[in-house]
Amino acid sequence: PRLALHCHFSSWGTSRSDLRSFSSEESGNWPQSGRYLSTRQDLDFQLSQVQINSILRSHEQTVTVPEFDGRGLSAVKKFESNQLAANTPNEDRRSAATCLQSKGMLFGVFDGHGGWACAQAVSERLLYYVAVAMMPKQSLEELENCMEHGRPVPPILQWYKHHADFNYRESASLYIDHLRVFWQELLDSEEHDEGMSPPDALDRAFKRLDADISLEAQVPLSNDLMKSTAIQVAFAGCTACVAHVGTDGIHVANAGDCRAVLGVQEKDGSWSALPLSQDHNSQNQAEVERIKSQHPPSERDTVVTDDRLLGVLMPLRAFGDVRFKWSHELQQSILASLESGVDLDSLNLYQYTPPYYLTPPYLDVAPEITYHKLRPQDRFLILGTDGLWDELGSEEAVRLVGEHLCGVHLQAPVSPSERQLKLGQMHELLLRRQARASPALDTNAATHLIRHALGTGEYRELCQERLASMLALPEDLARMYRDDITATVVSLNSDLARPHHS
Repeated sequence: PRLALHCHFSSWGTSRSDLRSFSSEESGNWPQSGRYLSTRQDLDFQLSQVQINSILRSHEQTVTVPEFDGRGLSAVKKFESNQLAANTPNEDRRSAATCLQSKGMLFGVFDGHGGWACAQAVSERLLYYVAVAMMPKQSLEELENCMEHGRPVPPILQWYKHHADFNYRESASLYIDHLRVFWQELLDSEEHDEGMSPPDALDRAFKRLDADISLEAQVPLSNDLMKSTAIQVAFAGCTACVAHVGTDGIHVANAGDCRAVLGVQEKDGSWSALPLSQDHNSQNQAEVERIKSQHPPSERDTVVTDDRLLGVLMPLRAFGDVRFKWSHELQQSILASLESGVDLDSLNLYQYTPPYYLTPPYLDVAPEITYHKLRPQDRFLILGTDGLWDELGSEEAVRLVGEHLCGVHLQAPVSPSERQLKLGQMHELLLRRQARASPALDTNAATHLIRHALGTGEYRELCQERLASMLALPEDLARMYRDDITATVVSLNSDLARPHHS
């Protein structure tokens, strides 16, 4: 369980407006009021404000997309992304790319468990599988010809990488070989002429990559590092939420408990959240029933216990996690096949079978796919790992991003019941309203979300002390208070959805 941190302003002898008037990183100059740093506490706060900002912003990314890229209009104006780790190293990953051989852009967030190995592999590979499945036969033939004759292969994706992103260099050749087998099979199939539609491509890509991850852990590989990486990837797991954004609309494929939410601006200027995915966990009754129906009636009470799959795993769909997919015998033989010198613990691998492991597989990666046709009022899409949604509701996240994007904070009029408030309650109401109107500290909308996810106090105000303590937690404690957080905010070109009058 995450523990709660409370906020008290009393530890500083300054008001919040004073604190905001001078932040060395924001303004780079002295406050206009002529009020200089006076106390030791002020100085400590200045340092921590700079530190807070540098921690929060070290993985932020902002990419502006050209409206017209020579192949057509773009449905995406820009996207902003950020990550904040609680685990060391971070087990979340993110991806973003433009499809160069077909239309649209792809965005993904991936939440690893049992280590980061699976999330890493899926974040590098999944978008290629989706893009290849959408490519027409003619383009696939060109790829195959280039590979066969050793010529440079035309690029499939234009990636938007952050400088801190890591790649599995050792395994790159294996990943390309298996991607090639995938496109060769598409070339051999009768019906693959124009390429798959986005929902079919997403569905096929998720299932195919998971099958490849499983296969790679079972076949002999050319060196020990590739072998141990493949086994690590398969035994770790990750959830995934991927969006394909095209001019006609958005397709979202989700497996697990990451989430996609659309930010909609209503006619009166207010914001509402439209979910484009459902969480696959024990809170989702239909999902629990789906899994129970795949096993004998005698297992109805053991398939999901303590809100977890077999009492162990919280997400009910995922990549990897062969512990919940393979037979017990296969798991043991693969772990035994690792070189005797390899320390299984250091690879996060241990001989463990959940109780009541009777009729595997208990887990699959089949994504749930939703489609949303773009409308003029659809402004942005938020993709987030469950670390974000643990702290913020979908409506709150949309309101934060919406008000951040347009700089307008809508305050509801004071209601008749609020006019009857006692003085203390009125003070509380004013604090709450003031919190909503305070200027944003971050230009990046994803950073803005993460700052509020961790730093919101009891009146929904931004509480510096709570944020500072959340970010200062030592590595071994951080995980008790929060999860890794990844957020990507995609700003949509809603002009595309307007009817154009001549």
